[in-house]
Amino acid sequence: MKLYYAPGTISIAVAIALEESGVSYARHKIDFRNPEVSRPQLLGVNPKGRVPVLVTDHGILTETGALLDYIADLAPEGSLKPDDPFKAAKMREAMYYLASTMHVNHAHRLRGHRWADKQESWDDMRAKVPETMSASCAYVEENLLTGPYVLGETFSVADAYLYAVSTWLEGDSVDIRQFPKFHAFQRLMEERNSVKAVKAAAILVQA
Repeated sequence: MKLYYAPGTISIAVAIALEESGVSYARHKIDFRNPEVSRPQLLGVNPKGRVPVLVTDHGILTETGALLDYIADLAPEGSLKPDDPFKAAKMREAMYYLASTMHVNHAHRLRGHRWADKQESWDDMRAKVPETMSASCAYVEENLLTGPYVLGETFSVADAYLYAVSTWLEGDSVDIRQFPKFHAFQRLMEERNSVKAVKAAAILVQA
């Protein structure tokens, strides 16, 4: 398999899950600072022009949640997804929240052109980000983290997703230390070999 990623993006989550799974994969770095080269490469595998993209023997997969679910199914011995249907749904509930709300909040800082055309609109969206991301952090603190991890004592791919989002908070002018459970989660994740491997590969470095 081949993972198309860009440093500092949500593709961090998929790289962590792949490391956790033990599945062999190759990395293909996309440099969004060099669109003349990166955009044609990316559009060749994903017409949306976004990462992550996972090229498999069966075809191409996009969308973070789908990739994480797929990776968990490839390595059932890794216990990356619970067998219990309700717990698996709770895992997805967390991931869908991160995708539909927290990731969008963050994107308003850097990707305002997706929603508006005027500079003043972009400036207004950017100014709102610390507030909306702080509100999302409060939701994570009070509702998503049911223990050290999203599913209590058990690691799942939802934790890879949540950790990736946590790496954006400093740039979004949010101090994660204001949220003790979330901060403890971030520190716990940084002790995992998968996160250390992704750091060593410079996938966590902001593009």
